[in-house]
Parts: sequence; structure tokens; C-alpha cells
Amino acid sequence: MIGEVAAAVPRSVWLHPHPISNPRSRTQFPQKIRIPPTNSSPQKLTTLRLPSFSPNAAAAAAASVGNDTDYAEEPATNVKFQTSLDLPGCSASLSLIGTGFREKVFAIIGVKVYAAGLYVNPDILDDLDDWRGRTVAQIEDDSSLFDFIFQAPLEKSLQIVLVRDIDGKTFWDSLDEAISPRIKSPSSTDKTALSTFRAIFQDRPLKKGTFIFLTWVHPSKMLVHLSIKGIPSAASEATIESENVAFSLFDVFFGRAPVSPTLKSSISNSLASFLK
Repeated sequence: MIGEVAAAVPRSVWLHPHPISNPRSRTQFPQKIRIPPTNSSPQKLTTLRLPSFSPNAAAAAAASVGNDTDYAEEPATNVKFQTSLDLPGCSASLSLIGTGFREKVFAIIGVKVYAAGLYVNPDILDDLDDWRGRTVAQIEDDSSLFDFIFQAPLEKSLQIVLVRDIDGKTFWDSLDEAISPRIKSPSSTDKTALSTFRAIFQDRPLKKGTFIFLTWVHPSKMLVHLSIKGIPSAASEATIESENVAFSLFDVFFGRAPVSPTLKSSISNSLASFLK
């Protein structure tokens, strides 16, 4: 029955944006971002859903991929995420700090669309002292921490794993409906970036199990990878070079009205535990 309902779901329900009064209003970012030395003492992060995390654990996890302990399972979709990733274009292994899922309710039935996990360069976490001691609710409600993570000149990557078939155009149109309202006066650079982004998905069926990686290598530069065979090893499908587009996409997932509340909540739990 769920399959029959899902087949009838219109395009707009896959990723319908939440209304926001002034989506481009940013929280004031810290003026300086300190990148700590590589020999900093690691701190351990423990969450209910994710395995223990430490900033120096990425290399060890990557070297032993294949063991069950190297994966964290998103419980609602049973999708497994590696706890550490080496992605093309990144200077270091990225570590998983939270998982969640995207769901739309149609005809009373919740239709899950994809699971998602956020990975970050562990060095980002060493410069979050301003938020130390905050509760989970305080972190989740204060967008300044997520804005700071975005502004850090180190890599972040959102891994999306589809849990049902979606037409590429449907996926892009729904994503565009969430991104575009956040860019009030798009420049020619923004328009070119959106056109490049659109071309990746147009006329392209996205099958269940497809991996989509959205990797911010810099606040103004994002790499897009699609894969049906797991973690990509080749060059990206496209490079999106626009800070407005890159930030707007980040805000879709981690702003005040995230399209996956479970993902932001999971990350907030992880960060609150790390920053005790």
C-alpha cells in the first residue's frame, strides 16, 4: 500500500520548502576562525545514535572499513553511514556527526524519501568553545553555530542516500523551490551556479540506493558527486561556485526550518555531548 501511495505522490511533496520570512538574514559570524595545530588533544564525542567520535579517529576508521563498528545506522531507514569518509577534493578524512531522514506525509502515510548524514573536517570541532556547555535545545535553536560551521574554511559534506526511486527533474525542482527563495537578488554568478546544479539532475533517473554527495570545500565552492556504487573516487559531477547558492543549500538543511529535523537534531545531540 505504501508503494502505491508513493507512486501517486506529486512532485512538490518530495522536498517542499518551509516558508521563511527573511531566509537570507544571517546570524553574525565570528570574525576569526582559528585552525588548531594537528597535534591537539582529541576529545571524545558520544551520542545515542553514533559511535564514539574523536577528531583523530578518522584515519583509523578509514583504514579498517568493513567492520560493523565503522558504520552508524540511521534507525528510521536502516541506511548505514561510514563513520569516516575520504572524498575527492577534500584535504582530510571527514567524520560523521549526525544522521537523519527526509519524510513527507501524504494521505496520512509518512513517505520516507532519503536518509542523510553530515560529515565535517574534525578540525572544525576544535574551534567551538563559544558554544561549550549549551544544551541540545540551545544548540538546535541557535543558528549561529551552524552558520559558523558553514563559514569555517574546511570541508563539510552532506551524504544523501535515496530510499526510493525519484525522477531527477523532480528531485531538482523540489530542491530549487527550497534554494531559490533564499536568494533574493541572484547575481549572474548565482544564476550560472543554479544552472550548473540543475543540469546534474535533469533527465536523470535517481534509483533507490543512489548516493548524492554535496561537499562544501569552501563557503563559496561546492562539489557534487552522484554514485550508485557507494563512495565516489572520481572527479565530481560538477563544481558549484557561488557562496549564495552554497549557503542557501546549507540553510535548507541546517537553518531555522530544516527539511530534515531529525538530521539537525542528531547533529545537535552530538555537538552538545562533544561540547560539555
